[in-house]
Amino acid sequence: MADVPGAAPATGAPTTKRRSAGRDLPAAIAVGVGLIGLVVVTLAWFHWGFIVFAAVMLSLAAIEINWALRRQGVRPAIKPIVLGTFAMIVGTYAASTGVGLLDMPWHSALLAFLGATVLAALIARLPKGHEHFVRDAAGSVFIIGYVALLGSFTALILAGDQGAARMIAFLLCVVANDTGGYAVGVLFGRTPLAPVLSPKKTWEGLVGSAVFTVGVGVALCMGVLGVAWWVGVLLGLVVVVFATVGDLIESAIKRDVGIKDMSSILPGHGGIMDRLDSMLVAAAPAWWVMYLFVPGG
Repeated sequence: MADVPGAAPATGAPTTKRRSAGRDLPAAIAVGVGLIGLVVVTLAWFHWGFIVFAAVMLSLAAIEINWALRRQGVRPAIKPIVLGTFAMIVGTYAASTGVGLLDMPWHSALLAFLGATVLAALIARLPKGHEHFVRDAAGSVFIIGYVALLGSFTALILAGDQGAARMIAFLLCVVANDTGGYAVGVLFGRTPLAPVLSPKKTWEGLVGSAVFTVGVGVALCMGVLGVAWWVGVLLGLVVVVFATVGDLIESAIKRDVGIKDMSSILPGHGGIMDRLDSMLVAAAPAWWVMYLFVPGG
């Protein structure tokens, strides 16, 4: 942070640069444990609870992106976007599991909710007139595609005979990607991966992510999902690539609008998007791998 204009150090005393306290560690741990507990309980005993939880989190993520875009003068139609995001996640899961929706196939349900959300967002913007209509409409469609559409693939991962196991495999691969990249990057990171977007990311950290994630992917695919080891390699590599891209996409958004965190909704963690960025972009490719190579999808 830059010095405050006009401020001066105390006379006769040498100035010492203090290290910032950073995140609120106790709050971060409490929030992290609470979220993990909720995920474990709902995946073990109540899948609809997990879907509702995911829909709420993604709806809040859409609100955060809306806040970020408004810093640039973009005014998305956030109310229909939030309603549509929730409906897309819940509706896609309901169709995938054969609940309601007149036996509509999941892809038809997803397309129907997607189209309805886009249409509602465009109509909601009309009363404000033609000025900046294209800019605001583009912002709305960006949020719908980035958050609601990509987030809907979490519902598809959970649906099916091995839904909980597939979701656990996906989540743990993303965690392994983050953990491996951080650990190896801190210890051995020297070569910047994308210095303009994320100066702390390194190629060495990416290698660490790949090793950790492929290892976790192989173990889970063979031990939990009951498929060949090479499926774990493929799943791990896909998660590494797209989770890293997801992190860079969010970094690009935050740098463009000039913020460090998307929000402070999660004490000690920042915003919802600061926790979901990797998962959001990796969900669709991971679902595709498991749809093709894991029985019961």
